[in-house]
This record gives sequence, C-alpha cells and structure tokens, in this order.
Amino acid sequence: MHTFILLLVSIVGATLTFYINEHMKQGPVRSSALLSLVVASLCHLCVGLLPVYLAKNIPIVFIGSSFIGMVSKKVLSNYAMIGFAGLIFCLVYLNASRFFNGYGGALGTSAAISLLAVLSLPIVRKHGKFTNGFNQLRKIMFGKEKKDEKQEEL
Repeated sequence: MHTFILLLVSIVGATLTFYINEHMKQGPVRSSALLSLVVASLCHLCVGLLPVYLAKNIPIVFIGSSFIGMVSKKVLSNYAMIGFAGLIFCLVYLNASRFFNGYGGALGTSAAISLLAVLSLPIVRKHGKFTNGFNQLRKIMFGKEKKDEKQEEL
C-alpha cells in the first residue's frame, strides 16, 4: 500500500508541477518549489497521522517528481507521458535509491533518467512514421531551420 501511495504522489507531483509551470505561467522553479514546500509542510504537520515511512518519503518523492514537471512544453507536452515519467521516477527511487547514498543530485539525476526514458520511447506521429525522443529533440532544435530552407526553395 505504501508503494502505491508513493507511485501516486510521484505521478501527481510531475503533472501538477507541469500544469502550474505551463498553464499558470509560474515558471519551472517557482512551481516546483511552491508545491514541494506545501507537500513537505503538510507531511511535517501530519507526522502523527501518517506512517513514519510515508512521512519521510512522500516529500522526497514529490520533490524529485516535480523536477520532471519542470520540463519545457517544447520538449514534452503530453500529460500522460509526464505522469508516466513520474511513475518511472518513483520506481527508480524505490529500487535504486540506496546506490545514490552520499551523492549529491540523486533526485535530479533520477528525474533526468526517467524523462529521458520516456523521450526515448517510440512515438507514432501523424504521418504514420515512427520517431523517438532524439528525433523530436532534433526537430525542436533544428525544425525551424528546415522550414526556412523549404520556404526558400519554393
């Protein structure tokens, strides 16, 4: 049951941070920090109501998953994929967090791994062609130049 709660917290943390970042125009850092402060404060105030394991791990999982929600809309704008990246983050956190003991940036690294895993999944485009996250990133970075070249040819 504890694992399910942490998975849910991770999915909600990533998607809610992205929503506040993009739709409420608060920016990635402010949206992550504000939500993390609220969740950590609630867990600190509810220590007696929550099991010790959850009171300790919910803020950590939420903060780490909020790093995923800091992604730009140009890179990933699908809420389902952001939630899936949050799910992957929680699985990485639960299974590999002991390997990161003593290393700074473990939450950010786990969030980056989760986001890159989602970006590397094959995605079907409108034209029926398969692409992956690297091709999408290339399109974002160089897509405007290719459009300009096509217009010059016409």
